[in-house]
Amino acid sequence: MTKRVFIKTYGCQMNVYDSARMADVLAPVGFAPVDTADQADLIILNTCHIREKAAEKVYSELGRLKHLKHRPTAEGGPVLLAVAGCVAQAEGAEILARAPYVDMVFGPQTLHRLPEMIARVARNAGQVLETDFPVDVKFDHLPEVAASSSGVTAFLTIQEGCDKFCTFCVVPYTRGAEYSRPVAEVLAEASRLAASGVREITLLGQNVNAYHGAADGGEWRLARLIAAVADIPGIARIRYTTSHPVDMTDDLIAAHREIDTLMPYLHLPVQSGSDRVLRAMGRHHSADAYRQLVDRLREARPDLALSSDLIVGFPDETDADFRATMDLVTDVQFAQAYSFMYSPRPGTPAAAAPQLDEPVKRERLAELQALLDAQQRAFNQACVGRDLPVLFERPGRHPGQLAGRTPYMQAVHAHASPDVLNTIQAVHIDAATPNSLAGILAERVIA
Repeated sequence: MTKRVFIKTYGCQMNVYDSARMADVLAPVGFAPVDTADQADLIILNTCHIREKAAEKVYSELGRLKHLKHRPTAEGGPVLLAVAGCVAQAEGAEILARAPYVDMVFGPQTLHRLPEMIARVARNAGQVLETDFPVDVKFDHLPEVAASSSGVTAFLTIQEGCDKFCTFCVVPYTRGAEYSRPVAEVLAEASRLAASGVREITLLGQNVNAYHGAADGGEWRLARLIAAVADIPGIARIRYTTSHPVDMTDDLIAAHREIDTLMPYLHLPVQSGSDRVLRAMGRHHSADAYRQLVDRLREARPDLALSSDLIVGFPDETDADFRATMDLVTDVQFAQAYSFMYSPRPGTPAAAAPQLDEPVKRERLAELQALLDAQQRAFNQACVGRDLPVLFERPGRHPGQLAGRTPYMQAVHAHASPDVLNTIQAVHIDAATPNSLAGILAERVIA
């Protein structure tokens, strides 16, 4: 009898990828995915530690799920409850202490051991904690991506961990040191995805442009890998995220000019526009260096749209520091950006510094978000009247409507027949909202 697994994913695209790989690992031992927790024999919360109060949200969700433990499974045993991901890595022992009904806690680097953990729980009727950083690389133990596991778009993790140690960030502590997957392994997975019908691949890494995968007795950097993925039949679009400004190499900038398959949209976190704050963050770049990098990127690809991450209210941030951030945002003109109030992450250096008052942080965030929202609206409005290539991915919310994305990651809705799904069509944009575009098919099939 088939067992059932429900995986709830929080946070970044890498967690989305990891959740898919958990499903792949569990399939050979008889688990099939289901859409709700109350259907499942195994419930996994794949957690993220980036947002404020992330751990408390996990405990709240565990409290809501606790009652399901008493429901017998198809095999007559109890429902298993697991916490995975970065909160698990950072607070594993505390999770088991505060929520003793949790059966398994495991970090991002040990998901390949999931069937073994389930067996250990069944044998010993005790809790399992797997939050070490094993010597063996998890990718060496994961099964091939299932041919039917993706739609028309897919994430592909090529790099994990980070060696930058920004003073606000938990990634080096939850994901470990930088590791780049070998080139042959990445290209094989990309080819399988293309064969299953994937048209757009997003290459993922905590610091993806630091990629240095082994190949031919040497190493490939990200630009060369992108060129190789672009040569795979069926792949029409390539993206990559997340990048660090100091790793934007000359060849990667050139790739934005030379490789048409590489989409003209780049997420390039700057975090602050103040050099003083950037130094305190350990970012290893200045505000003007970021501006100059943006100029070089736009010279290589004039239609490039930029996204970013910005933090306000970092410890000891002055009003002048905040004004410098507002000046940088005004200069760069982002198509879209994520902005946050600084919140301390236990164990990071910045958490021990004196913190700003919450009202100051909230006021600054509101002002920054008003500027970012205006820039996003202006970028979307500038697309009205243009014909843009849209990769249609799924049905829209209304009958006869399909939804897709432009090269600039904007959501687009248009009325079209279902046979347009999974194709790239020219769409004449006739309306823009702050978060999406609408249009009509321009009767020109692109790919």
